[in-house]
Amino acid sequence: MRQWLVSLLVSSIVLMVVAGFFEGFYIENVWFAVLASVILAIVNVLIKPILILLTLPVTILTLGLFLIVINAITLMMTAALMGDAFRIDGFPMAILASIIIGVLTLLIDKIIIKPIRNN
Repeated sequence: MRQWLVSLLVSSIVLMVVAGFFEGFYIENVWFAVLASVILAIVNVLIKPILILLTLPVTILTLGLFLIVINAITLMMTAALMGDAFRIDGFPMAILASIIIGVLTLLIDKIIIKPIRNN
C-alpha cells in the first residue's frame, strides 16, 4: 500500500511538472493532479493490458515503441474522464507528454525512491 501511495505521489508531481512546462497540457490544481494519477492508474490496470494485447503485432514490429502511443491513449482517456480540470491539446501533445512522464518517472524512481528504499 505504501509503495502505491509513493507511486501516486510521484505521478502527481510529474503531471504537475509537465503541465508547468507545456501550455497544451493543463491540470487545474494539485488535487486534480492526484485525482488524475488515480484515474490513470485505474486505466493502466484495466484498459492498458487490453490495448497492448490488441496491438501486439504492431508493438513487436516497432520493437516496443508503439507502447508510447498506448501510453498517450491512456493519458488522453484520463483527460477525457476528468473533463476541463485536465486537458491535453491533441494527440502529438499526448505523445510528447507520455514520453516526458515516462522519463521523469524513471529518473525519480532510480535517483530518489530506490536509494531511500535501500536504506
